[in-house]
Amino acid sequence: MLNVFWVAFFIVGFLAAFYQSVFLGNTYVWTEMTQSIFSNSKTAFNICINLTGILCFWIGLLKVAEKSGITNLFAKFLYPLFKRIMPEVPKDSPALTSIVMNMAANMLGLDNAATPMGIKAMEQLQELNPSKDTASNAQILFMVINSSAVTLIPITILMYRAEMGSVNPSSVFIPILLATSISTFIGFLLVAYVQKINVFNVVVLSYILGFTAFIGGITCFFLSLTPDERLRYSADAGNFAIFFFVFCFIAYGVYKKINVYEAFIEGAKEGFGTAVKIIPYLVAMLAAIGILRASGVLDIIVVRLGQLFELMGLDTGFVPALPTAIMKPLSGSGARAMMIEAMNNYGVDSFPAFAASVVQGSTETTFYVLAVYFGAVKIAKIRHALPCALAADFIGITLAVYFAYIFY
Repeated sequence: MLNVFWVAFFIVGFLAAFYQSVFLGNTYVWTEMTQSIFSNSKTAFNICINLTGILCFWIGLLKVAEKSGITNLFAKFLYPLFKRIMPEVPKDSPALTSIVMNMAANMLGLDNAATPMGIKAMEQLQELNPSKDTASNAQILFMVINSSAVTLIPITILMYRAEMGSVNPSSVFIPILLATSISTFIGFLLVAYVQKINVFNVVVLSYILGFTAFIGGITCFFLSLTPDERLRYSADAGNFAIFFFVFCFIAYGVYKKINVYEAFIEGAKEGFGTAVKIIPYLVAMLAAIGILRASGVLDIIVVRLGQLFELMGLDTGFVPALPTAIMKPLSGSGARAMMIEAMNNYGVDSFPAFAASVVQGSTETTFYVLAVYFGAVKIAKIRHALPCALAADFIGITLAVYFAYIFY
C-alpha cells in the first residue's frame, strides 16, 4: 500500500509538471520540482538530526522507567483494556508504558516528546510480532490511534495565534478537542471492525466511557476560564506534565535503588541507533510529498474543490483552510506553514485562519507517522493501517470545518 502511494506521488507530480510545461509554458516547474527533491531530502535529514537528541533523552528516560518497574505499574492499570484490544501484547510488556506515554504526550500537544515514545512502543511491539516485515494488529491499532492523536491542549497552535496578535487565541481549544477526540474514536472503531475487536465488551466500554468523561471534564474546566486563563493554563499544564514525568521516573528509579544514570545512558544509546534507522524512510516520504506540492497538484485540488463546493451551493468560507487540510496528512511542517499563511493573508482572527487552526489540531501527519514508526522497525506490509488512518483523518478534518462554523 505504501509503495503504491509513494510511486503515485511521483507519477502524478510528473504528469502535472509535464502538462504545465507543454500546454501552459511553465518550464520553470521542472526546476522547482528538482529543488524540492533536494530541499526536502535535506529537511528529512535535518529532522532526524534534530530528533536524535530528543530520542536519546526520552528513550533513555523510558529505560529508567523500565528498569525501575514503572512499566509494570502502567501495565497493571491498562492490562484489562489492552487484553481485549491488543490480545497479543502480554501483561508485562514494556510496550504498554511506551504507548501510554506517547498518547499522553500527544494529548498535551508535545510532538517532540510523543515521537520518541511512539518509536519505542513500535519497536517493543515489533519484538512480539511473529512476521517481521508485516504490521501486526497491535501495531496497526497503535499507529491509527497515534495518527489521529487526541489533542487535549494544542499548545503550539495557541502560541502561534497569540504571537500573531489574536484577540482570543484559545477560542480554537474546544473545537479542536471535539474534532480530534471524535476522529480518534472513529479510527479506533474502524480498526476494531477490521480486526473484529468487541467494543461492546463491558471492560472496553468502561474505559471508553471513562475517557469520554475525562474529555468532558477537561472541556468544562476550560470553558469556565477566561480566554487569557485558557492560554496560560494550557501552556503551564503541558510544561508541568512533561517535567512531572521526568521527575517521577528519576525519583522512582532512585527509590528502587537502580543506577539511574547508567540506565539512562543505555537507553540513550538505543535512541541514537533509532534516529539513524529512520533517515532513509523519512527522506523517501518527504521527497515524494515535495514533488506533489512543487508540481502544483495540491493547488489544483484546492481550486477544483472550491468550485465543486460552490456548485453544490455550500458556503465556501472554509476553502482557504483547505491547503492546511490537504497538507496535514502529508507534512506537519507543511500544514503549519499553510495555517500561518492563512493567518497572514486573512487575519489571525478571520474565519479562514480560525478554520485552518482547528484543522491543524484535528489530526496528525499520517504519512509522516507511517514513514517514521513503520520505518523504525523496517515494516513494508502495513495492511489496513493506511486506509483506516486516512478515513479517520477525513472524519477529523470534516468535523474540524463543521465545528469551526459552530464555534466561530
